[in-house]
Amino acid sequence: MFSKILIANRGEIALRVIRVCREMGISTVAVCSEADRDALPALLADECVCVGANAPRDSYLNIRNILAAAELTGAQAIHPGYGFLSENPAFARACEQAGLTFIGPSGDVLDRMGDKNNARQLAVSIGVPVIPGSEIVETLDEARAEAERVGYPLLIKAAAGGGGKGIRIVESPDALPSAFATASEEAIASFGDGRVYLERYLTGVRHVEVQLLADAYGKILTLGERDCSLQRNRQKVIEETPCPALDGETRAKLTAAAVRAAAASGYRGAGTVEFLLAPDKSFYFIEMNPRLQVEHGVSEEVSGVDIVKWQIRVAAGIPLPMTQESVTPTGCAIECRINAKNAGKIDFLHIPGGHRVHFDTALVQGGTVPPYYDSMLGKLIVFAATREEAVRKMEAALCELAIDGVDTNRNDQLSLVRTAAFRAGRYDTLSLAEGRM
Repeated sequence: MFSKILIANRGEIALRVIRVCREMGISTVAVCSEADRDALPALLADECVCVGANAPRDSYLNIRNILAAAELTGAQAIHPGYGFLSENPAFARACEQAGLTFIGPSGDVLDRMGDKNNARQLAVSIGVPVIPGSEIVETLDEARAEAERVGYPLLIKAAAGGGGKGIRIVESPDALPSAFATASEEAIASFGDGRVYLERYLTGVRHVEVQLLADAYGKILTLGERDCSLQRNRQKVIEETPCPALDGETRAKLTAAAVRAAAASGYRGAGTVEFLLAPDKSFYFIEMNPRLQVEHGVSEEVSGVDIVKWQIRVAAGIPLPMTQESVTPTGCAIECRINAKNAGKIDFLHIPGGHRVHFDTALVQGGTVPPYYDSMLGKLIVFAATREEAVRKMEAALCELAIDGVDTNRNDQLSLVRTAAFRAGRYDTLSLAEGRM
């Protein structure tokens, strides 16, 4: 087992990894930008190294400085969290070349599955259905030609990364040039990789992802699926497990397809295989996220498995001792992402409590929310035996949550969980965009 791990991330996920390492008796090194010098992860880690200025490209995307911090502190492994460098094969290989363990898949697997275009091709090769689309398009002329073949409306999607970054909806040929440019620019800013591809834009579908945990010896466990259909501007708003729209037969087929994809890629670690679920119960592979997901906490609640802890153990070469039967999900868990609408200082903070209620955050009263990074402040997660009880518990928790000093989406989330459509579990990926909730 590792004796010291560097966390190449910030915010609540950096804090989560620090806490898990403490439970495991592992020393931690936080990295930070200048803006995050006084943030909670920087203060609670055993050591902290400032790796650059405020902009992500100068700090949290700065591979050279992060590796230098690992060498300086004697870290043996690097946990990338989610976002930033978590799906970057060059970073994974650089860690390996530096004698560090990258807590995640190998660079080769990230090439196969972290790259969305490569993942599509792999899915096709093993008979998993995919949405009609293109391979990488490098120029606007190529994009125009492929768009005519794929058909409008369509999506321009970044080949690297995730989290809704580098994605644009294109309704007509006239909108293609601008969308192509902005999607590529956003992908470069978010992931350091501007490559994009095209995909048919489906409507009336649900976004369902299967949580996987795989070791280095070929064992692949599934920890249930999550419904991530409620999205604004391609960003997930609420996630829940199990998916309210899945029946047992469809769940089994979708889960089996996810396991086939992971096995074909030689996957190791925590990851998710993502699908679009149509009203007729057909489903289509869209991508694999070869990393920890923001919403992993709801899967932990229903499965009883600490995904972050097992990420570290698997990376250290420890086999998964659990059986699939022992991690069969039970109950219902819901997560609301709490986002800031502006930067500022936290004047007052009250975190709700209660049985199986928790708020994963790095916020502290008197701390600041800088303007340079993702807007998510934390994740409010509840668990209950039934979905009806979980919805009521989430409503109560949102009522209790108080964050003053910056504007947040708390009231928006409260209004959403109170809608008849959400309470009934009747929604799809366009419900919010079309004002149906």
